[in-house]
Amino acid sequence: MVKNIMKQIFFDSNQHWESFKKKHGDRIRPVVTKEVERFRDCGNSKNGFKLFVCEGCHDVRRVPYRCKGRFCTTCSLGESEEWSRLLTEDVLQVNHRHVIFTIDEGLREIFLLHRHLLKPLMDEAAKLISDYFGKKAKVKPGIIAGLHTFGSRVNFNPHVHMLVTMGGVTKKGDWKGYDYIPFKMLRKQWQTVVLKLIRKNLTKKEKKQVQPRLQKAFSENGEGFYVYAPKQRGKIKDQLRYIGRYMRRPAIGINRIEAYDGQTVTFKYIDKKDYQEKRETLTAEAFISRLIRHIPDEQFKTIRHYGMYSRRSKSLSKRMLAAWQQRTRRWILKVKKTLRRQTWRERVISSGQKDPMICPHCDNYYEYMGEVCPEDGKLEIKVAFSTDARRYMERVIVYLEETPKPKQTEETQKEKGDRSSTTQEDVDQLSLFNVS
Repeated sequence: MVKNIMKQIFFDSNQHWESFKKKHGDRIRPVVTKEVERFRDCGNSKNGFKLFVCEGCHDVRRVPYRCKGRFCTTCSLGESEEWSRLLTEDVLQVNHRHVIFTIDEGLREIFLLHRHLLKPLMDEAAKLISDYFGKKAKVKPGIIAGLHTFGSRVNFNPHVHMLVTMGGVTKKGDWKGYDYIPFKMLRKQWQTVVLKLIRKNLTKKEKKQVQPRLQKAFSENGEGFYVYAPKQRGKIKDQLRYIGRYMRRPAIGINRIEAYDGQTVTFKYIDKKDYQEKRETLTAEAFISRLIRHIPDEQFKTIRHYGMYSRRSKSLSKRMLAAWQQRTRRWILKVKKTLRRQTWRERVISSGQKDPMICPHCDNYYEYMGEVCPEDGKLEIKVAFSTDARRYMERVIVYLEETPKPKQTEETQKEKGDRSSTTQEDVDQLSLFNVS
């Protein structure tokens, strides 16, 4: 099995993460330490697992629990795919625009040092679009905003991606399309909004420190900050799926990391200035420093809903549009659609991989035989459908909970008897053990 290169960078024998913690200490946000530690233990059977046994050849398969952390490369990829799938089913089946709001490069460090400004940044971007649609088209659009704090070089570059319906619901409950966004006007307005946002949310001392940056950002951007909303082409579902994956993507994909030699990391990126593929090499410490900046604060939502898609308005908007559909016979809303998260098996199959519940040895199906969960710091068998399955899980628990002492002698090892004699080889051999 190929090891996760991100885990190697953080946790291999060079212990870069431990060295990073010792060096920077209290300057590391608690949520960063929490998420990185969750990532370390992701997929470790010590956190619990499900037991499956082939009904034909009795091959045993253990499926460990995942951490579902916000930093985990494996879990975030799966969650991104699942979220984008649900998104395509939940939103209105109308054209959407992918609107991007950026800020001046000189202001990025302000948001890094004052992370509480990130939520207002999202709110103000959504308000700018909502106000424009309300004034010009007299409608309330549906908006889903996603915050990216990273650029292509994994540098800190906060900007807002938005999925915006091209149209909205009127006060009478009708649907009205609208497909014009004035970039030039919005750019200047967005610049004003961002500069006011910073001044409003900082103390007098903080404002004095950043005033030169604010003045420079204003004078060097005569046309305002960059706002872009390209027209989408192709099928609506394909548009939504692509934009959804893009909005939820992690700071860097595993496929972009090309080399790690134990001390340095090399990754590729697309330079937005000339759109050429380039490479950058950093020390492991510098790479970790860049990466952990993008871990959001505790309970911070990087995806937010506004307008018709907001929690307050969503149900009412759907009822109004359902009635409008019946009158006009135009179908843009799946009223009776029931959304359900895919199971682990369904997600694997939908990604194009082989059904994980089919045995690679005999092509029979795996059968669920039990489950082990952590409870009060210890692993406990919660479900066991046979005596052999229980016996197998007991042996695995014994192995996982063993913590041999560093200076243990051969004599003391023998004194521990059968309990300590379970080795990794023993556990691996259990995969051939007949569990019926």
